[in-house]
Amino acid sequence: MMKPKIIAFDADDTLWHNEPYFDEAQEKFCALFDNYASHQVILQMILNHQVKNLPLYGFGIKAFTLSMVETALELTQNQISGNAIEKILKIGKELLEKPVELLPNVEAVLQELKGKYRLIVATKGDLKDQHRKLHDSGLGHYFHHIEVMSDKTEVDYSKMLGRLDIPPSDFMMIGNSLKSDVLPVLNIGGWGVHIPYHTTWAYERIDFEIEHENFKAVATIKEVLNIL
Repeated sequence: MMKPKIIAFDADDTLWHNEPYFDEAQEKFCALFDNYASHQVILQMILNHQVKNLPLYGFGIKAFTLSMVETALELTQNQISGNAIEKILKIGKELLEKPVELLPNVEAVLQELKGKYRLIVATKGDLKDQHRKLHDSGLGHYFHHIEVMSDKTEVDYSKMLGRLDIPPSDFMMIGNSLKSDVLPVLNIGGWGVHIPYHTTWAYERIDFEIEHENFKAVATIKEVLNIL
């Protein structure tokens, strides 16, 4: 059994659906430029631009939209029309207007945990967009603190815990990304719980198994209750 005092949840694809919207946006982008390259090639180009741009743009929809524009410039050898750029921007704006659809049993689990633990949201992405989604989700009142991080490295988690005066040994992070939600927290002495989502951004994937005494993998958020 795990004995944390503070439990943090990732937001996207842990509390609500997110990645399918990006997959849909990328398919729309590929359809715009299918005369230039295959979908597989275009998707790899978008990913390459996203990863290259992370130090400048960070994570989130706005960074994704800029990476789509750069991909279009590369595909067309800088000959892209203003009309095409307008269509790309529309894809990005549509992402920012997507409804928030909670994953199954999320609110029931939060109701069960509230009052027994201090609950936190620890996510990354666009500050404004993440606050919008939290507001629209109706979940905000369950959380003691909301943290929208520029990244989720060991340093980022350590800084957050320092600001909140939380020792890592009291901290549990729950999320769908082994790379961002689990490994950094384990490495600083916290607890990590992985809840897989049916699709994962390529950047967030790892190619090895995690074996750690502070790590648990569960199939659904409801199973978190069984390990506390």
